[in-house]
Amino acid sequence: MGIAYRCEKNPLILPGDVIPSQDNFRVEGVFNCGVAKYKDEIILLCRVAESVQNDNLEQVLIPMIKEQSGIEIVETIVIKKKEHPDYDYSDSRSVWKINENGTKNIQYLTSLSHFRIARSKDGIHFTISDRPDVFPNVEDSWGIEDPRITQIGDDYYITYTTVSEYGTATGLMVTKDFYSFERKGIIFAPENKDVTIFPEKINGFYYAFNRPVPKAIGNPDIWLAKSPDLLHWGGQKHFLGVTEECEWISGRIGGGAVPIKTERGWLVIYHAADKENRYCLGAVLCDSNDPSILIANSKEPIMEPEAAYEKEGFFGNTVFTCGGLLEGDKLIIYYGAADDKICRADILLSDIYKELGVL
Repeated sequence: MGIAYRCEKNPLILPGDVIPSQDNFRVEGVFNCGVAKYKDEIILLCRVAESVQNDNLEQVLIPMIKEQSGIEIVETIVIKKKEHPDYDYSDSRSVWKINENGTKNIQYLTSLSHFRIARSKDGIHFTISDRPDVFPNVEDSWGIEDPRITQIGDDYYITYTTVSEYGTATGLMVTKDFYSFERKGIIFAPENKDVTIFPEKINGFYYAFNRPVPKAIGNPDIWLAKSPDLLHWGGQKHFLGVTEECEWISGRIGGGAVPIKTERGWLVIYHAADKENRYCLGAVLCDSNDPSILIANSKEPIMEPEAAYEKEGFFGNTVFTCGGLLEGDKLIIYYGAADDKICRADILLSDIYKELGVL
């Protein structure tokens, strides 16, 4: 059943709370937010997914960024279903092309995502920006997704998924005030995502978890990389993988919240999905001086879809986190529920330690 205490005010932010960025857009979801403390506020950098308004069930409208005469615009591609019997429309998030050999790959995304900031004094009641704070450009023609925020000194480094026709990569940007953002470019090439950067150097290097997706041999597992400067990453080591021994992590596994340093080691909250795409959260503890050393891993989820707002939505049966805050002996997790709303759950550190078997 998990060990998380859900906030009574959940969901905290709903699609109806967000003003569309375009007149013909509909907000499908606000979810998967990076989390930070800035001055006296809690900042959520929220992923907002929008689709083109469409009342015709016989067609799918695809939004993406295009460049025309040096100007970046949002363009809509019209797909008439009867003209494309080789497409699979069953996934609400994407259109898949069925190849001659029966395999499938994503042809388009049905929504275009950008980032907006939500601010709060108490961590429960949030005010979200009226307009996008970070919008994709032509290099992110299919959108930007799932930001994660790591504070190092006065700088806030934000990893995010950048999506285009060339694949799913990881970008990096930095801000000092959450008003202006400097893009640093792609730091992990396709297909790699779910990157979480540790908030301090360890033995002279920065470290980051990442999730490459092999196409021939191997599984979507968590790897650990290191860098001298946050831009150039290498020294990859396999860290944690999917397993048939635990059904809830039999499909894929990837980074969640930015690692948090505790007296027992680095606490890492990750996401995992089974073969039916049911997303849960797990926890690991790794060594303070060498994060490649795994101390303990939760055998059961610390949180799984249970509430109606987690089971039902744009993509149901999903709890997915990109950030949390440690306050005393309590971990506050902000998470996306069913890929369309933002919620909060609190977990006692002692309960996590018990789940990990280190208490």
